[in-house]
Amino acid sequence: MAEMARLSHLDRRGAAHMVDISAKPETAREATASGAVRMQATTLRAISEGTLPKGDVLIVARIAGIQAAKRTSELIPLCHPLPLSLVEVDCKPDAALPGIRIESRVRCTARTGAEMEALTAVTVTALTIYDMAKSADRWMTIESIQLEGKQGGKSGPMTRPGATRPLERGSRRGTHRAAAGTA
Repeated sequence: MAEMARLSHLDRRGAAHMVDISAKPETAREATASGAVRMQATTLRAISEGTLPKGDVLIVARIAGIQAAKRTSELIPLCHPLPLSLVEVDCKPDAALPGIRIESRVRCTARTGAEMEALTAVTVTALTIYDMAKSADRWMTIESIQLEGKQGGKSGPMTRPGATRPLERGSRRGTHRAAAGTA
């Protein structure tokens, strides 16, 4: 029982609860995450050419990822709702995979980090790509969803060991990107 009390989402009796963050200071926070959807080369070509029956897969998937980040606390039971100031979702076709590489960046000023929001954005983007392209390829694989880095809060900046680079600001060549922020 003593070990359960040290787990932040369990109270002294071992019951799940939302962590009280009211005493923590609000700080600027950012989290980045990545993942991929592996598929047949013909499916990737159809997505890139916009010839699938459901329309522009990457535009719809990016919007879904942005929406999901904003609703993370409704999906993950013990997450705090965060006042997100920026959500970016980047989808990059990769012929070497073959598939779509996905990156997200989430920013807020809050008492807790935005890691779950960044991971949720990537996950729902990947699920939406699968949903929109499954008529062409039922055996796509969603893989390697992971936190790439975070900034802000008590632990300061952290980057995944061996990570290449976090999502950069601005579009990159061959990348389909969407961002949503609040004014």
